Amino acid sequence: MIELRDAVYRYDHAEMRFELSVAAGAFVAVIGPSGAGKTTLLNLIAGFERPESGKILLDGREATALAPAARPVTTLFQEHNLFAHLTAAQNVGLGLHPGLRLSPAQHAEVAAALAIVGLAGLGGRLPRQLSGGERQRVALARSVVRDRKVLLLDEPFAALDPALREEMVALVDRLRRERGLTVLLVTHLLDEVGDFADRAIFVCDGRILADGVPADLLNRPTVPELKAYLGRRAAGVD
Repeated sequence: MIELRDAVYRYDHAEMRFELSVAAGAFVAVIGPSGAGKTTLLNLIAGFERPESGKILLDGREATALAPAARPVTTLFQEHNLFAHLTAAQNVGLGLHPGLRLSPAQHAEVAAALAIVGLAGLGGRLPRQLSGGERQRVALARSVVRDRKVLLLDEPFAALDPALREEMVALVDRLRRERGLTVLLVTHLLDEVGDFADRAIFVCDGRILADGVPADLLNRPTVPELKAYLGRRAAGVD
């Protein structure tokens, strides 16, 4: 579903080089220290950044030069990016039409997406009338209505408390299973997603240095950089 073949990206004097293959329907956790290249990896897949060389394939098709809108990808960022003057339903509707000119069927689709994320009946509320977790659910509902097969999440739940983070990750996993999504989730808390992710990759210095089952990366780190990172995380750093 997702392939990066020796995709090279340079930022200032730093070179990042990614080789990655992700099967359709997988849930991959992406971990690593700040500035390691995790967001760049997602941006390359989404099309927000272009590699200097190498290839990106999505669903078997060459996508290296495709614009973000032409890719089967939607991205959910740490900032939910809701418009404060629009209701929850209108914010979700933007995923279907940027001018909010929706057909009756699309309005029904918006209502269904809000119900899927547990916000049935709250479509008329403004973002300021919602909790932080509810705002992130609205953003997730907007991703759902876009109906793209790849869902990229760049630490979207980092500001939530641990119980709510786990609840949101469980919701993402349920949506993945029900809709056949391929999910990449950037997180600093691998232990909180280990019950849901079937794979984890460790990014450091612009490279993928470790790749495997989350429990193995946590309990049996094989590279010094991962051992150091896990040690810093245990100490509350990064």
